[in-house]
Amino acid sequence: MALPDTGDFEQIVLPHLNAAYNLARWLVADAALAEDVVQDAALRALSYFHSYNGGDARAWLLRIVRNVAYGVLAARRRGGTTSLDDTGVTADGESMVMQVADPADDPEATLVRCEGFARLDQALAALPAELRECIVLHELEELSYKEVAHITGVPIGTVMSRLWRARRALMGHHAKGRTA
Repeated sequence: MALPDTGDFEQIVLPHLNAAYNLARWLVADAALAEDVVQDAALRALSYFHSYNGGDARAWLLRIVRNVAYGVLAARRRGGTTSLDDTGVTADGESMVMQVADPADDPEATLVRCEGFARLDQALAALPAELRECIVLHELEELSYKEVAHITGVPIGTVMSRLWRARRALMGHHAKGRTA
């Protein structure tokens, strides 16, 4: 068996690692675990790169990330191991990502932006995994319905239905937040 050309791998797959991390982060809800998922997915992608037959490399990689993330979540439910690095979460349970301040903003603008991100993070985390993955892939990663369907392995109509349900749930969460 011939080894895959790592030069091609670097050009074709590595540019999509940010999208891979983004999906993994939303699926596993843990920054450190998401890094582990992406690393494992990248290793799997490299080992199976010889079977990649062209097409959308981002969709191909994201499908691998999705499969790895669900495998990790299943192992966690069965009592398997996960990442030991808890540096992605503060003592009060808030994501470290949400605490990074933009030096260009004043403190009030930073607070408002962080609260908005925290509400979005909370609303997305409350969604069932199948709705969350569709909304992340379509809205945040800007993939088409067809690409989301390919990654998730469901028909386009199911993707559209899941997106509708996810948007409806997010709007409901937003409305609750405004009245509280």
